Amino acid sequence: MCYNNDTIFIIGDSKSSQKNPITIKFHQFFLGLVVDRTNGRIIDVECSATIQLTVRFVRSLFIGRFMDDPSIIDEIRLRYFGSSQRALIVAFNDALKKYNQVVAALST
Repeated sequence: MCYNNDTIFIIGDSKSSQKNPITIKFHQFFLGLVVDRTNGRIIDVECSATIQLTVRFVRSLFIGRFMDDPSIIDEIRLRYFGSSQRALIVAFNDALKKYNQVVAALST
């Protein structure tokens, strides 16, 4: 997939529980987002999961939404019951913080 010049890549990270297969494989949980910087729409998503179904489900939670949509976290809590739920929320909040910093820097 090609991304246009208005997109940026942001990665958020967090720790998952010590016995989580994600921690064993990757040592951390990563959430990568391709975002249209002109409007904050999430174009593409990838995460450090151990099975592809998790990646596909996480993508469905984010793609087409906007970075500043507070209901994203509510939806994660209501729909994602993997052992890395908290790590996903923390990683998204980390990515949101970085996104806001990047957008602020690009607008000056």
